[in-house]
Amino acid sequence: MIELRPFAQLGKANHGWLDANFHFSFAEYRNPQRVHWGALRVWNNDRIAPQSGFPPHPHRDMEIVTYVIKGAITHQDHLGNQGRTEAGQIQVMSAGRGIQHAEYNMEQDETELFQIWILPNKEGVPARWETVQFPPAARDGRLVPLASGRGHDGAIPLHADGALWAGTLKAGQTIRQKLGGKPAYLVPAKGMIEVRGGNGAPVTATARDGVAVVDLAEIELVAIEDAEIVLVETDMLN
Repeated sequence: MIELRPFAQLGKANHGWLDANFHFSFAEYRNPQRVHWGALRVWNNDRIAPQSGFPPHPHRDMEIVTYVIKGAITHQDHLGNQGRTEAGQIQVMSAGRGIQHAEYNMEQDETELFQIWILPNKEGVPARWETVQFPPAARDGRLVPLASGRGHDGAIPLHADGALWAGTLKAGQTIRQKLGGKPAYLVPAKGMIEVRGGNGAPVTATARDGVAVVDLAEIELVAIEDAEIVLVETDMLN
């Protein structure tokens, strides 16, 4: 199954400094048909105004991945971690037994990012934060695991049964991604793609649309125009 979830139909919240769009139920947006996808619990597309951001707030027992599309985000937490993550990079926070953190756009222009939460496979782990510089060229023409609970080399470890992949395709390029029937959710951060798999009709997704996939051994991604793609694949929930 491949299901398109158009950006226009996502949950919405605009707080002035924050323009948020929710692929799954979050905050005051409640949709019983969109609570999670496998172990993927949250996928928010946030646009954050310059010199603003999320003040200190707590989390527990969640794997939180931030993928920056445009601009940069600056992180601080009660453990003493602080750092800046730029466009095309990710930061991973294991909330574990508890963490209090803040995320600010300290730039002169708007920052856009995906905030992605994955349910952990183990609760009460030590809280942590990590960011890594991933060479953009390594993602040309393919999806690369940037964060993973499956032991992928070079990926930031996750306490979760899943992985986050990202890559860029030039118009006309095609790649295949093996899924083994597990749930996957992908969003083009930029551009337009066609998603093919099984016997169903191809699905065309433009920037910020969501595509939910399940029960397919693999999918084929075709770039209709230059595209940047983020994909999360996880196990089913028991």
